[in-house]
Amino acid sequence: MSEPPTDEIRAHLDAVFRAECGRILATLIRLLGGFESAEDAMHDAFGAALKRWPVEGLPANPRAWLISTARFKAIDAIRRRTRFDASQAHIADALYGDETASDATDGELPDDRLKLIFTCCHPALAPDACAALTLREVCGLTTEEIARAFLTSAPTIAQRIVRAKAKIRDERIPYRVPSGAELPERIAAVLAVVYLLFNEGYAASSGPLLMRADLSAEAIRLGRMLLELLPEPEVIGLGALMLLHESRRPARVSADGELVLLEQQDRSTWNRAFIGEGIALVERALSTRRFGPYTLQAAIAAVHAEAPTAEATDWRQICALYGALLAMQPSPVVELNRAAAVAMHEGPAAGLALIDSLLARGELRDYHLAHSAHADLLRRLGRRDEARAAYEQARALAKSEPQMRFLQRRLDELG
Repeated sequence: MSEPPTDEIRAHLDAVFRAECGRILATLIRLLGGFESAEDAMHDAFGAALKRWPVEGLPANPRAWLISTARFKAIDAIRRRTRFDASQAHIADALYGDETASDATDGELPDDRLKLIFTCCHPALAPDACAALTLREVCGLTTEEIARAFLTSAPTIAQRIVRAKAKIRDERIPYRVPSGAELPERIAAVLAVVYLLFNEGYAASSGPLLMRADLSAEAIRLGRMLLELLPEPEVIGLGALMLLHESRRPARVSADGELVLLEQQDRSTWNRAFIGEGIALVERALSTRRFGPYTLQAAIAAVHAEAPTAEATDWRQICALYGALLAMQPSPVVELNRAAAVAMHEGPAAGLALIDSLLARGELRDYHLAHSAHADLLRRLGRRDEARAAYEQARALAKSEPQMRFLQRRLDELG
């Protein structure tokens, strides 16, 4: 039986890195006790795979192979040192003899990644640092991708990550899921980063693909685990929101990989099981009367999911829900979404007035979706020259290739 070609091996290894690096790193941090040693061991293991897999062939369980190899790379690194203290020797001995270290190589240790998220979201860290560190270490996003998601620069994000790692090391922040009274006060930050993870999978901030199914699936998996840990209204609401959005995945991209807008999607392809589960969760969260922004966003998604056609959408109800969301969580992005809903309910002129006011404030000047929404309303009102300028600005700001192609098609339609 011939070995797979080297190019195929490299492509497979790249796919494993994209899909599994977060899980592998989380397990290695548990085993090795620190970010730096885990990252070094993981990169050593991927380097070894690049050399050995073309010769030995693909292992049956690539993630298991990489974790095991990384573990022994770490042991070798410790033992090679001519001077190390007793605690390091103890680590090497524990790793060498710890059979439980291989548990995660055979199956899933489901709390490893959740432990890492709680570590990254410790209250000792600043909220912006929590999100940046989680997206980098848990989700495997590059600093450039994270910077685009936060509308800031890559060096700024890199500094936040370095400072957060140093604080975790210096203050010996524990690698665990908190229990008891600690859990409710920590959950808000964790929900925020899980939703960031989902959003990057649902609408990738850059690259050739509109969506990354692996990230969305992982966010939903973590959301289910959080719901088991703490079935609070907003945990329920986030779970509902992710499921309802994810239900539309099959219809969001055409056969040739192009973006399909909500009103043009084939609703017969929507995942009815996810919709049913999501709506049940929305109703459960709303019944508590202690719900928050995630539940309101899920309720908006539920209105879309329940509409048999785009024309049957209850835009009046969606406008009311966005009004409640804006009162609860004021933000320019929520204002933008409400303006788009108002345009559908009251007409493009009403929505355009809101977006004009929003853009005049300058808060969304680098947000391509704001300029795209602005252009769409101008186009619907027949103001073609202004629409063309707004589409060009949106295209210049967009980083996702499918989104750039969609905006170019709009420009082509304008002539």
